[in-house]
Amino acid sequence: MARICPGLLLWMTMAALASRGIQAWGSKKVTREFQDISASYVYVQQALWFAMKEYNKASKDTYVYKVTNILRSQEQITDSLDYLLEVEIERTKCKKTSGTTENCLAQEDPQMQKAFYCTFIVASKPWKFELKMLKKECSPI
Repeated sequence: MARICPGLLLWMTMAALASRGIQAWGSKKVTREFQDISASYVYVQQALWFAMKEYNKASKDTYVYKVTNILRSQEQITDSLDYLLEVEIERTKCKKTSGTTENCLAQEDPQMQKAFYCTFIVASKPWKFELKMLKKECSPI
């Protein structure tokens, strides 16, 4: 009976797995690339809520920020639903200690005004009630 070289056996196994579309550990298989989706779609709104919650939690500012303009919203399908959100945010009059962010008005005093352009990517698995921030980049407007 012929002996197969272990290296050849490993190569054949890897080739067979690759031909079946098996992904390497840690990589995501993209089923559908990012495509525009309505900003009013419920999962976009959920991702936006989560992104702002995380942004405000990480911010060293004593005031809460809120979205003033949604510039782009897109969805990508992988092992999760990934939402790319490009937004403008601004500082509000509400302090973080107040605990409320719903009805916060924008700062009117020019000395207190701050605005940012942000790109967020949020991975959502609504069937597991999971949200995860994949990307958060903001720059002053």
